[in-house]
Amino acid sequence: MSRTALLLMDLQAAHLAHAPEAYLPHAVRALHTARAAGVPVIHVALRLRPGHTDAHPRNKIFGGLPPHLFTADDPGAAIHPDVAPADGEIVVYKNRVSAFAGNDLQQVLAAQDIEHLVLAGLATGGIVLSTALQAFDLDYRITVLSDACADPNPALHDTLLHDVLARRGEVTTVEAWGRSLDAGA
Repeated sequence: MSRTALLLMDLQAAHLAHAPEAYLPHAVRALHTARAAGVPVIHVALRLRPGHTDAHPRNKIFGGLPPHLFTADDPGAAIHPDVAPADGEIVVYKNRVSAFAGNDLQQVLAAQDIEHLVLAGLATGGIVLSTALQAFDLDYRITVLSDACADPNPALHDTLLHDVLARRGEVTTVEAWGRSLDAGA
């Protein structure tokens, strides 16, 4: 059986402010499920340099952000306390959409002998999609937790889950994933 890790991605206060109200309990359940099963948890969060010296002005997502947002000093960039890292859990900061961008995530995964990534985060059309596509190209096994992902556009969320991500990995719910862990899958 391949070694699995749960990636909890962009669960920062500023992002969660735009998530559906029912979203956070699913992410919390995914976190508790992983911890109870001994699955390593890696938290991935957006962090830009002060003044956004690492965000090109042509970048439609990051280039226009006010320079104080998503920096180490921005309270909105903090990981939500309900899904905050526990002692010993890895936190990786990224500076673009994909969880692999501008950091050592791939090195961390290799050092931990991780071959299977379980993805949860905001937004489905952002970090979840970008990370899944890159992970697929890097030959990771991928599971997307459909109810622990959300997007401001529910139709896009559904299309990505069923028509794009399901072609590259497994799409399941937190509850079904937990049952598969209990069954030793």
